[in-house]
Amino acid sequence: MPIFHPAKEKDVTKAIARSFLRQLEDYAESDVIIVGAGPSGLMAGKALAEAGLKTLIVERNNYLGGGFWIGGYLMNKVTIRAPAQQVLDELGVPYQEAEEGLFVADAPYACSKLIAATCDAGVKFLNMTMVEDIVLRDDNRLAGVVVNWTPIAYLPREIASLDPVPLEAKITIDATGHDACVVRRLEQRGLVKIAGEGPMWIEKSEDAVVEHSGEIYPGLIIAGMAVSAVYGLPRMGPTFGAMLLSGEKAAEAVLKMIKGTAA
Repeated sequence: MPIFHPAKEKDVTKAIARSFLRQLEDYAESDVIIVGAGPSGLMAGKALAEAGLKTLIVERNNYLGGGFWIGGYLMNKVTIRAPAQQVLDELGVPYQEAEEGLFVADAPYACSKLIAATCDAGVKFLNMTMVEDIVLRDDNRLAGVVVNWTPIAYLPREIASLDPVPLEAKITIDATGHDACVVRRLEQRGLVKIAGEGPMWIEKSEDAVVEHSGEIYPGLIIAGMAVSAVYGLPRMGPTFGAMLLSGEKAAEAVLKMIKGTAA
């Protein structure tokens, strides 16, 4: 006796295509688009979806989590400095105190828990999707991003002429890490200036990244290592507390902006 219900191959393809295209149509306009599915982007998305906002995360890779999966030097461990271990407590991730105020956890465990919590909150994702351009309005306010399939960037130029598509949002978050991809599109138009990331200084970097997380341009919030790249702050290496708290702060900034617009 067969174990599984019968299904034709064509039915599997139709189910995938129908579901994906329905979601793409629905999220062509979102409350918030987050570019980058690393720890700061995931944290921001989780908080915003929990607050009831329609939230889409665009990720150029075929996986979620960025460097949160692999930690430092491919050793699959991440460090978190107090008080950010409270996020691990909320996610139910076990950890050990390596030094006073310095905690270590299994990277895949922490990352998978954060991904699951973000999905549970209702966030939707577009993987293998890169930002090619931005959408600007008459007042120069950022109103969305223009996206394409990531593999297009690696094809020979003569066969890579595939037009991208726009996605609209009330607010966009650049959580693309060191690359600060969305901010760089603004810089190309002379609208902002990126200072460039500084050398490593963990204690200074983490506080500064969280402090500077917020609106960098009308309609655009920055979080995570994109903050470091924009403001010329030191990098922090394989410690992730600031990434988590920066995502939370970015979400708070979005909520204030949306409430202000509604008022």
